[in-house]
Amino acid sequence: MKPINVGLLGIGTVGGGTYTVLTRNQEEIARRAGRPIQITRVADRNLELAREVTGGKADVTDDAFAIVTDPAIDIVVELIGGYTVAKDLVLKAIENGKHVVTANKALIALHGNEIFAAAQKKGVIVAFEAAVAGGIPIIKAVREGLAANRIEWIAGIINGTTNFILSEMREKGLAFADVLKEAQRLGYAEADPTFDVEGVDAAHKLMILAAIGFGIPMQFDKAYVEGISKLAAVDIRYAEELGYRVKLLGITKRTDKGVELRVHPTLIPEKRLIANVNGAMNAVLVKGDAVGPTLYYGAGAGAEPTASAVVADIVDVTRTHTVDAHQRVPHLAFQPDQLVDLPILPIGEVSSAYYLRLRVVDKPGVLADITRILGDRQISIDAMIQKEPQEGEDQADIIILTHVTVEKNMDAAITEIEALDAVTGKVTRLRMEELSR
Repeated sequence: MKPINVGLLGIGTVGGGTYTVLTRNQEEIARRAGRPIQITRVADRNLELAREVTGGKADVTDDAFAIVTDPAIDIVVELIGGYTVAKDLVLKAIENGKHVVTANKALIALHGNEIFAAAQKKGVIVAFEAAVAGGIPIIKAVREGLAANRIEWIAGIINGTTNFILSEMREKGLAFADVLKEAQRLGYAEADPTFDVEGVDAAHKLMILAAIGFGIPMQFDKAYVEGISKLAAVDIRYAEELGYRVKLLGITKRTDKGVELRVHPTLIPEKRLIANVNGAMNAVLVKGDAVGPTLYYGAGAGAEPTASAVVADIVDVTRTHTVDAHQRVPHLAFQPDQLVDLPILPIGEVSSAYYLRLRVVDKPGVLADITRILGDRQISIDAMIQKEPQEGEDQADIIILTHVTVEKNMDAAITEIEALDAVTGKVTRLRMEELSR
């Protein structure tokens, strides 16, 4: 049977891994796909690297557009990243009747609606398993494996850089800035780590999970995004004393009022499996009404783990590219005309439990004032601890854990608490999730 010809755009870390895995496992992959799959053309600005990786077995060019318009190419694999040139290349590939495989989460989160509409009109497939959680097959699990379920919520550690940093802060008691330098030295963090540490990367991935979980269009601009750069080591320590771990979570829930779409540092009970996912690993919890909570764990980045997902997509496309377009699995799990534009809740309308840390003057009446303010806003206290002042100081930390309340009520309460004469500085607020039901 005629081989499937693949054009690879970008042969950096993931592109190189993809070429290696597809070449190494070529026989096994052909048995699964039903026909041989070969990377025949590669585009990269570094021609020397491309020739080295391919060993002269593929045509190499620095003109990516030459590949997406090549009539001999069946599948275009986009691994250059970004969402400007990458978008143009993907749309041009679709226009030329090519199926597309991509690991580009930003591209899908920001421009997925346009890309999927173009693919549907042209009758081609856009596959993006590698865009979320690297080698973990979470897209296929939610889109196909859990198709019988009404997805209720998804919560995930979907950025390995921040998970490594938080793990090191907890284990070594170090400050964020110190661990970030170490993460950069080890290659876990980029020279400019903003997208990772400020939660943007996780939010891109969360938008994709929400879209396939609930059948909604991409609307990344409505996500609430908060990173870990302002997280203090003392809060990680206090959380552990109380039986919790702090993780940067992407959380999306379907509620009666709309969809929650939020990324932020979160306290999780240490007995939960996901709370014990450390280092650069990823994990995603998905709660379906029939199956209950399910956990998916593995490497969220790296050359071959991500290549595993890329090549799996290539195999899927090869198996189904001759199938009538209406019989294929929809890009976002639901039939395109069945997507629903559910409202995305602003963070003020989201309900959560909270961890609060206050620095107060150690004098009578302070606790009474704080509890009164919380009570006036119908915020119930679950636990409260007052730390002893350090020797020679007249100030102490108070840690409060609350029951679930609406965030706008907590915002108002914090404003009042910070206005008290006995409270010094800002109140530290972290959200808490049980992730049990």
